[in-house]
Amino acid sequence: MREFQNTTTAKDKKKSKVSMSKAFKTIIWPRRNLVFIGLILIIFNRVSGLILPWKSKTLLDDVVPSKDMGQLYELLIIVGAAILVQATTSFLLTRILSVQAQYLISELRAQVQKKVLSLPISFFDNTKSGALVSRIMSDVEGVRNLIGTGLVQMVGGIFTAIISVGILISINPWMTLFVLLPVILFGLVALKAFKYIRPIFRVRGEINAQVKGRLTETLAGVRVIKGFGAEEQENKIFEKGVDRLFQNVKKSLTATALMTSSSTFLLAGMASTGIMGIGGYYMMQGDMTPGEFLSFTMYLAFMIAPIVQMSNIGSQLTEALAGLDRTEELMNMTPEEEIEDRTIELRDIKGDIAFNNVSFAYEEGKDVLHNISFKAPSGSVTALVGSSGSGKSTIAGLSATFLNPKSGLITIDDHNISKVKLSSFRRNLGVVLQDEFLFEGSIRQNILFPRPDATEKQLQQAVKAAYVNEFTDRFDDGLDTLIGERGVKLSGGQRQRIAIARAILADPQIIILDEATSNLDTESEALIQKSLNELMKGRTTFVIAHRLSTIKKADQILVIESGTIVERGTHEELITTKGRYFELYTYQSRI
Repeated sequence: MREFQNTTTAKDKKKSKVSMSKAFKTIIWPRRNLVFIGLILIIFNRVSGLILPWKSKTLLDDVVPSKDMGQLYELLIIVGAAILVQATTSFLLTRILSVQAQYLISELRAQVQKKVLSLPISFFDNTKSGALVSRIMSDVEGVRNLIGTGLVQMVGGIFTAIISVGILISINPWMTLFVLLPVILFGLVALKAFKYIRPIFRVRGEINAQVKGRLTETLAGVRVIKGFGAEEQENKIFEKGVDRLFQNVKKSLTATALMTSSSTFLLAGMASTGIMGIGGYYMMQGDMTPGEFLSFTMYLAFMIAPIVQMSNIGSQLTEALAGLDRTEELMNMTPEEEIEDRTIELRDIKGDIAFNNVSFAYEEGKDVLHNISFKAPSGSVTALVGSSGSGKSTIAGLSATFLNPKSGLITIDDHNISKVKLSSFRRNLGVVLQDEFLFEGSIRQNILFPRPDATEKQLQQAVKAAYVNEFTDRFDDGLDTLIGERGVKLSGGQRQRIAIARAILADPQIIILDEATSNLDTESEALIQKSLNELMKGRTTFVIAHRLSTIKKADQILVIESGTIVERGTHEELITTKGRYFELYTYQSRI
């Protein structure tokens, strides 16, 4: 799928369409040796299948009239051997190609997941996680029909149909001509149906992703749903989504039903009835033997069956291409590392960060930051305070390179941060968020997340520094205690201490603490504040805090209101000026 990347512009993404020729170049051709083996096997499979109708004519016209048992045994051996070849090649086809197809699916899923994780934070802000799961897991499923038995069976069907037509012509050209007319009509109907179905399959993938996305949110927020008694509301939303999915499936079933009924009427009905009449007439006239008629009808079945099968496989290939359309959209997106020309590799950094007239907007024309300028020297603590929605988290996001400024300049050690390789910057970054995310697994695994190779001594140092041992010592399994999805088995304060231990173990040069003590009780906050003070020594730290008592020792405090810095200074300086910070601090002191 790498070959699909960067072939369309953002404007064209919704119109991305993977043609069969493109799929051939990017998926089939690189695996041409395997496909060639499959084609050889399918040829042997189909040729061996043609033995039975050929020997059926011999049985009726030669063996039975002559009552030659030796010839009968010979015939049975030939037919049995052909059936054995057919069974063996069928097994090999499924074993070789199906396994390869599943390997390709796993390979593509890994590539798509890697691509998704390379995208900027703004992409995830606008996309449901459940929808992304569907894109990664479901959209690539159809490629099994390109590399698996689907495409090879289709080619084998064409091969069988062509051979069968040649044999039918040799038996009776006029009967063959009569059969080809309904076959051509069915082909025209099938082509029209495929053209109609592909956009339906594409929309189905989108609807399926939306429904899965909502379902994922519902399951993740089940406590909120039950807490507000909103089960019925969620049921209706989900029912509406699955009904849209049903309506889409109903449309595709209409086209499928049209092909099925066409095959029944044109191939099984019109062709078979006509052949019965014409063949009966020829046999009564003595122009065709019973063996030739039986052979003709069997070869006719060998011609018609692949055509019907090809229509089914064609539908599967259409669905596969529709899924690849959606996969290509993701693969065409620009990774965050490539949004800017990032060439600077940071090695040992000091951590001097500066904002120079930085503005930022989540939506065009709606700036949330206006000409922000400040310096955060190496080893200093910069606290960001202000009312909700003032822009504190946006400044933190820009400092962490999660966001890119609309205008202005952000520097790290005098380097333009938009030119710095993200991997080299984020090696030196530690983040503790207000609603910290923990992975399902053990406490140990979550703390070791940034440094899986850390020693037991380093782990224990982080555990003690964040006072995690204050509660893990009470657990039977200690650090190996399983915490459930998102740490649901722990309290908010316990989850936060694990997150801080994780940041301590990472040993970053730049730290962003976004309401890091917001979920802690008074006793836990006091313990954590000690560990944070130790963590922040010698490191450039940004602290977002509503509890102003926790930032008294900050080197500088920036008061943000409506996306601008309205005050700056130390705690003592801002208290003295009796401005906005003084109002906030005095109000909290009275609570």
